[in-house]
Amino acid sequence: MSRHAGLHAWMLQRLSALSVATYSIYLLLHFVRQAPADYQAWQTWVATPAVGISAALFFLALLLHAWVGLRDILMDYVRSLALRLSLTALLLLGLVACGLWALRILWQAGYA
Repeated sequence: MSRHAGLHAWMLQRLSALSVATYSIYLLLHFVRQAPADYQAWQTWVATPAVGISAALFFLALLLHAWVGLRDILMDYVRSLALRLSLTALLLLGLVACGLWALRILWQAGYA
């Protein structure tokens, strides 16, 4: 086994955390400075391509972050191989379902 085996997962975890944090701060600052006055203003803002692309990248980073973190927890703390594989498969299924749900939301908004 390479002595850098965990470096890839560590880097993905850190980069995805940075991406999620950056987008969250952007949203917070945007809504503090310029909250939409009504639903129509919200729809207009959400319909811009930059918001759609940013939201898609946010969901991708969030799902990746969850996968790496929870997979590492399962690998470290679940000793039974059968249980670990079952839980990992359930985790993957759940994250794919969340990703498809996010894709559906973006599709309905006209992004995907």
